[in-house]
Amino acid sequence: MYVAEAKANPEREAPTPQYEIGAVYRAHAQTVARWAARLGGPSIDVEDVVQEVFLTAHRLLPEFRGEAKITTWLFRITQNQVRHQRRKLRFRQFLTGTASDVIGQTASTRPTPVEVLEQRQASATVYRVLNGMSDKYRTAFILFEIEHVSGEEIATLLGQKVATIWVWLHRARAQFTAGLAKLEKAEGGTRADNQAAMTRPNKKLPPASA
Repeated sequence: MYVAEAKANPEREAPTPQYEIGAVYRAHAQTVARWAARLGGPSIDVEDVVQEVFLTAHRLLPEFRGEAKITTWLFRITQNQVRHQRRKLRFRQFLTGTASDVIGQTASTRPTPVEVLEQRQASATVYRVLNGMSDKYRTAFILFEIEHVSGEEIATLLGQKVATIWVWLHRARAQFTAGLAKLEKAEGGTRADNQAAMTRPNKKLPPASA
């Protein structure tokens, strides 16, 4: 009877994917570090984020059932950890000085290869603009413009419809352009090269439907 029932309901016998945290770390630590650096900017302690991501993953791994890709699951943990660090940095900024002071202190005391590369691309200025954007638009913009992730992949990572992501990206570009113009005006200079470096003029977005 049990054999017949199992055959009639094969999904009940489907094995749950098994993951071991060491293997997950070895396979995805570099990707998590890249996400952290991109989402957080040069002021983020990438090593700290990676450590916290995998500590969280280790704690939650027994509950992971493989309903989403492991990379999607790790991205969402990374996104939450980056948000947490950014909140801490804003609080530190409030207590100790300006955003540029905090960025300078972090970069000078513990530079990483990723931070050096970002500094060469004037990332401090770019992330000043990004940090003034709505969080969802900021994340979508970074994934699309800097990480070169497709709209379909972004939709999966953020748990949204593809059409929604295109709307967010249209609005993100508008927010970024407006923020950059405001910064240029405040500093009395031009940052056009930064905008050109961070956007892909030949990569057109589908029309926004909303």
